[in-house]
Amino acid sequence: MAAPTPAPAPPSRRTFLGRLPLPERNYLADALRTETVGGVILLVAAVAALVWANTFGSSYASVSDFHFGPESLGLNLSVAHWAADGLLAVFFFVAGVELKRELVAGELRDPKAAALPVVAALCGMAVPALVYTLVNVVGGGSTDGWAVPTATDIAFALAVLAVIGTSLPNALRAFLLTLAVVDDLLAILIIAIFFTEQIDFMALIGAFIGLAVFYLLLRRNVRGWYIYLPLALVIWGLMYNSGIHATIAGVAMGLMLRCTRREGETHSPGEHIEHLIRPLSAGVAVPLFALFSAGVSLSGGALADVFTRPETLGVVLGLVIGKAIGIFGGTWLATRFTKAELNKDLAWADVFAVATLAGIGFTVSLLIGELAFVGNEDMINEIKAAVLIGSLTAAVLACVLLKLRVRRYRALYEAEELDEDEDGVPDVYEQDDPEYHLRMAAIHEKKAAEHRRLAEQAGATRSEPDSPA
Repeated sequence: MAAPTPAPAPPSRRTFLGRLPLPERNYLADALRTETVGGVILLVAAVAALVWANTFGSSYASVSDFHFGPESLGLNLSVAHWAADGLLAVFFFVAGVELKRELVAGELRDPKAAALPVVAALCGMAVPALVYTLVNVVGGGSTDGWAVPTATDIAFALAVLAVIGTSLPNALRAFLLTLAVVDDLLAILIIAIFFTEQIDFMALIGAFIGLAVFYLLLRRNVRGWYIYLPLALVIWGLMYNSGIHATIAGVAMGLMLRCTRREGETHSPGEHIEHLIRPLSAGVAVPLFALFSAGVSLSGGALADVFTRPETLGVVLGLVIGKAIGIFGGTWLATRFTKAELNKDLAWADVFAVATLAGIGFTVSLLIGELAFVGNEDMINEIKAAVLIGSLTAAVLACVLLKLRVRRYRALYEAEELDEDEDGVPDVYEQDDPEYHLRMAAIHEKKAAEHRRLAEQAGATRSEPDSPA
């Protein structure tokens, strides 16, 4: 009788929020360290803007509206305009490099692994837009601001984490960062598609030619900041004059950098340039944008109006409720359809807490608010107030949810970072390395010898006649 054919083994299920590969963990630690410091500076800049605008409002307005720049090149802009179109191009350049790296070397390079954060980010933008639209359709408000609550500010979110000290496990931090990267890409597409009214095709063609030259220089390994910086400024100026938001030039140049390492390279050119530019973006560009965008009047009447006008209420509900439901729901559905399995050390409550934290919109939400209601200064100020209140509410709720699990997070984080052999590599990454176990054996043998010596010393002390019974 023939032996029965064994049943095929069930396909192994991928672990969602599992341990990161060591190179990804090291990159993440470096990137988040800079973003966290930048986030704290961003918080300080936002508070400074609010204090300045609500105590010396006339001087804040005069500085923000002060124009400078070459009129002949169409670049005689206000300080606030330079901050939004110029400085944020640096932020979007870094976002472009991040996205390129994620696509070729990070979480997004594997389509199966990328499905989860991409679906989560898509749902995390679609649901807030839907919430805003429903509130304004029912309340009779303007639907022009549907895109305002769709963004996530990773620097602000990380600053909140730094302040409350949750020691979030690396997998959750990576998930938040990947969400923000995809979020930034979608926000860029929204800005390019929905907030471009008139196009100057000659300027746009000039920008494309400049980008082509930029690409060719990179591919020929031409080096020198004195070549790329003037070229980048020309591309930015042409993109601005084309009618397409100038930050698109930043992300386009970022996407062109090579982010894969060749033999003998410690870092790819993209990683190296990002390492140099990220502090400028997180510590200077974004805080200065916040300084000249977050200065809104927060009188009692203005705060009350946020919860009575459909446009502003839609922004608050979109950030606080729409983001949390969208990201959590999208993640849960994606795990069901991709047969991914949540890390056994974590719970779905942890995913919901991170989804709530992603409701901190701030930087890009402020930018989209200015674009959505251009020419209507009163509405722009009220939308900005709604973004601030919505982001603050999401931050407070996330703090409460994360604090409920803080002991678990710290235990997981300490286990991830433990380095008993002090070789600079966490022990969890060395379990398959024989040399690690030999080093640990030598360490334990040394400790055992010390304890034997102490035991003999203690025994000798007890045997002395005058020793206590």
